[in-house]
Amino acid sequence: MEKILLKDVSEAVARIKDLMDKSNKRIVIGIVGKPGAGKSTLTSQLISNLPKDSAVLIPMDGYHLSNKQLAKLGISDRKGAFDTFDSDGFVKLLKSVNRESEKDIYFPVFYREIEESYAADGVVPANTKLVITEGNYLLLDRGGWEAVREELDEVWYIEVDDRLRLDRLTKRHQSYGRNYEEAFAWASGSDEKNAELVAKTRDKADVIVEIN
Repeated sequence: MEKILLKDVSEAVARIKDLMDKSNKRIVIGIVGKPGAGKSTLTSQLISNLPKDSAVLIPMDGYHLSNKQLAKLGISDRKGAFDTFDSDGFVKLLKSVNRESEKDIYFPVFYREIEESYAADGVVPANTKLVITEGNYLLLDRGGWEAVREELDEVWYIEVDDRLRLDRLTKRHQSYGRNYEEAFAWASGSDEKNAELVAKTRDKADVIVEIN
């Protein structure tokens, strides 16, 4: 089936509004892309262009395993890989979002400055019409992530120039305390391995977004 292509924010917002107008239930949209693709930027643009209080963002990153658990498992150097998250917990949240729209639903939020999540720091208020979730592994077919797709009405995959993406990632890591060499090594090493895995899930997306 031919994929829908969106080339600017106005087209993306128009599509969301159309989905909301045609449905009498809560809409859940997933935004997928390689690390540094611009998922957070796109989702913030979408929400800021929608009616006030009509949409809530749930970042997948809230389900990072804690640094304590990563150290216990001996995988701290792989933080961000698909198996360093609580995928089952994330799926349970999405099930609640879809089935319990009449009540407030709380979720954890990840803070890069401390590299940890705060439990119940975010909330989907009762009767919120649209929920957007963003993350790397929403279309992955293993590690518990395979249960995510059926909870999403649509999944959008962000296409981005890899040179731009690598530059963004390196600068992001620098902004949180790494020097350039450390930042580039992480962006082109661990992050790039994850990016290669995410790229393999592109064909499962409903919509391709080309907004750089």
